[in-house]
Amino acid sequence: MATVYDGQRHPSPASRMSSTHEQQPIQRTVGRRKPRDGQPMDARDRDAMTALAQYHTRAPKGVFIYYSAEEMERDRLRWTVDAVVERQRRWNTPAPRPGKT
Repeated sequence: MATVYDGQRHPSPASRMSSTHEQQPIQRTVGRRKPRDGQPMDARDRDAMTALAQYHTRAPKGVFIYYSAEEMERDRLRWTVDAVVERQRRWNTPAPRPGKT
């Protein structure tokens, strides 16, 4: 079967598929997701949403107008370095010990 567009005939998608049975299927479903429509969030879902909501980028919000790519790269590098330093500072800070002040 062919489809007619703009007065020209084009083959239908079904006629373009291979009829060889040894080939893998075009679409494959691996695993199944359980629909959660209308179900309340559990504690794990709330924890994941809280973690996403607390994610902070080091780049300040706003619109920045740069007159050269070098200016933009300079700011981007500065923000990236600040983020790495802040993350290292948080990882290397010892946790407070209970009962010690």
